[in-house]
Order: sequence, then C-alpha cells, then structure tokens
Amino acid sequence: MSVMLSFQEVTKIYPGAEHFKAVDSLTFDLNEGEICTLVGPSGCGKTTAMKMINRLISMTSGKILVDGQNADRMDTIELRRSIGYVIQNIGLFPNMTIAENIAIVPRLKGWDAGKISEKVESLLEMVNLPAEEFMNRYPKELSGGQQQRIGVARGMAADPPIMLMDEPFGAIDPINREHLQNEFLRIQEKVRKTIVFVTHDIDEAIKMGDKICLLRNGKLVQFDNPEKLLTEPANDFVRDFVGGDRTLKRLNLLKVKNAMQTDPPLIRALESLQTAKGKLSELKTDHLIVVDENGRLLGTVDPAALGKTGDKVAEVVQATQAHIQASASLKDGLSEIFSHDLGFVIAVDDAQKVVGTLTEKDIKALLRK
Repeated sequence: MSVMLSFQEVTKIYPGAEHFKAVDSLTFDLNEGEICTLVGPSGCGKTTAMKMINRLISMTSGKILVDGQNADRMDTIELRRSIGYVIQNIGLFPNMTIAENIAIVPRLKGWDAGKISEKVESLLEMVNLPAEEFMNRYPKELSGGQQQRIGVARGMAADPPIMLMDEPFGAIDPINREHLQNEFLRIQEKVRKTIVFVTHDIDEAIKMGDKICLLRNGKLVQFDNPEKLLTEPANDFVRDFVGGDRTLKRLNLLKVKNAMQTDPPLIRALESLQTAKGKLSELKTDHLIVVDENGRLLGTVDPAALGKTGDKVAEVVQATQAHIQASASLKDGLSEIFSHDLGFVIAVDDAQKVVGTLTEKDIKALLRK
C-alpha cells in the first residue's frame, strides 16, 4: 500500500507568536485509501494542520508530500482543484442548482458537458439523492442533511486522490449525523479515497478513522489505528481524552460482521410448515428466519406461527424489523438487539440477503478477545 500523504516535521508559527507553535514538528504518513481523523482539544492545531495540505495556511517549516510531490512546489490552484474539500457549513452556492454546485471543479478543470453530466448523476445516486429528483433543485429546497450530502458529492466530483473534511457533520442533529456517518462509510468502501477528517468528537474519530492523529498543543501525542488507541493509550492524556468507557467505544469501531454467527437458522418461504417444524426442533431455536429463493429476508416464524393453518411457510411468515446491515457498528447492533424480542438481530448485506445473526453473547465474546 503506497503512502498518499506525508507530513515531515511540519511546523506552523503565526507572526508575532514566536513562542507559540500552532503545529509543532508534526510527522506521520497516511496510506492510499485510508481515513485519518485529526482530533484533540480546542486549539490543538488540527484544523491548521489540515489546511496546510492544500495551502489555505502556509507552513513555517517542514514538508508535506501529496502522492510523493512536495505540495509547496505545486501550482496552488491546481493543488486545490486536485483535493476535495468539505466543510461544516457546506458552502453551497444558493443561486446555483444542485447539479451546478457539484460540477464546479470539473467545469474549472475543463471537462466536457457529457462527462460532467454523467459524473453528477452518478454522485447523486451514490449519496442516495436520485438525480431526476434533486439535480435541478436549489440548496434552499433541501434539508441540512441533504445539503451536507451534496457537499460530500461536490468534494468527490473531480475524483480527487485526497479529500479534506473539516467537521463535515458537526452542525447536523445527532440522528441525521449518525446516518450521514454511516452513509459516508458505505460510500468510502466503494471509492476508497484518502481522507483527512477533522473532528472534536473522539467517538466520531474512532468510528470514522482508519488512523487517528491525536494532537495536544500542536504536538502529536499518538498516531495509531482506533483499536490500538483504545487498548494501548500512549499516556495518561490519551487515556483521559478517550475516556473511561474505552470498551464501549470499541462497539463503534467494530462491525456486526466481526461478531455475527454465519450459520443463521434459515427456512425458505416455499418450504412446508412440516419441514419448518422439524428444523425448529432440530436447531433447538425459538425462531426461524424466512428467506426467498435468493436468500433475501422476508421475516420470521415461531412455534405459534407454525401452529396456524396452511401449507407453506410463506402463508404464516411474520414481518420483522430486527435486522441490520452486516457493515453497521456493533453499537448499532446492540441497540437493535435491545429494541426487539427475538434474542438476536438478523444481519443482512446491501441486497437484503441474510448473512448471519448477532446476539449479546457474540458481542461479549468478541470484546474479550
């Protein structure tokens, strides 16, 4: 895996503040396709560090390499056009349609109209805002969460190798914020951009980051993957900043697919009730998960349902909301377990095919490893 971004002894001292280093000898490497979350107390230098990448802030000393090139020697305009930038307040132009907002950088780079149109449509689909419904609207016609998705789409429009995200979900309410985080991680699994993500929230840093860069007074305190930061904090500051609930925070880091059982108690909808009763007894379970011929979730059956009149499982299947994406966090998985009375939650893939089941016992077993 190649290094896409390299900080080498990067320092920023503001004029008139000779004894205050906003960023002090910052050194780390970020590999292609990774998300690095910059986190730390207010005034620690995280936003300054990020803005030095695209030279919105000039460094005092040191070197930043972007895909092996010295950013200080690159044309400033080309550098900025080659790096996606997503900010907290979104910054959409109110007099432009959504399509025009997304197309700004591709148009500046001289893309032809057909290529731009195709890219806009694909990006809108990617952020779950259908092109035919949204491309000709204006920002004021969208909710805050929808506008933030457009901001993300705009940042990706020119296929930048690196994206900078400055507290992109900070102004969104908690429910929509979590939804946007999940949506963004889903998108990242497909596009694998190299991303520097500034946040003040350690829970968000843990959830979003492949690597966490924890700063204090401009200095790097620990640069690690989230798992190591939680299980092996470098010092008392890291331990205190992460908080005493490090085990619970790991639930945001780990995925349902890491803990689930991959042999769920399945029954096809077209199977007979007699077959279902036999399987219920054989597996010694209270519920069977009903799927169609393609393995997609239809619902569940229990002994009471199988006692009803009918020939096929499809006639007595009970719809269920006790399901979750296998790529979701264990925190979300545990919440779903507590929200339903099955004793487990059903894990599905993007096509709603059943891929496993998750119980409290499964989560405890993984956390003990």
